[in-house]
Amino acid sequence: MIRPFLVGFFTTFKHIFKKPITVNYPEQKVPVFPKWRGKQVLMRDENGLEKCVACGLCAVACPADAIYLEAAENDGTVQAGPRYAKTYQIHKTRCIFCGYCEEACPVSAIFMGKDYELAVYSNKDFIWDKEDLLVPPRP
Repeated sequence: MIRPFLVGFFTTFKHIFKKPITVNYPEQKVPVFPKWRGKQVLMRDENGLEKCVACGLCAVACPADAIYLEAAENDGTVQAGPRYAKTYQIHKTRCIFCGYCEEACPVSAIFMGKDYELAVYSNKDFIWDKEDLLVPPRP
């Protein structure tokens, strides 16, 4: 009965003077690897307009069928091309973060970001809309 207590005490005493390997998470962020694939973002061009031309190749390439988009005709205010994505949604519960959408995009409009804090409190937040994914315009 006393032997396990002494072994546990010795193990604790052995590690008490070592440098801790834990991170104080909310204050300190863990750096991600260069090939990390986090939350997707929709990019803008140098004029601040959306890059997405609503070709639908990202939705076709997605093996989990997580991307839904609707195309609409453009008047020049949203995107430089003739069409834009009126509705662009990614279902978070279906997405497997494989990166096929990024590889399939011909205009590099979708990019796998570095964000890893993806927890939500409501089941309604499991769908990322275009407003959630779009990079904010530069001032």
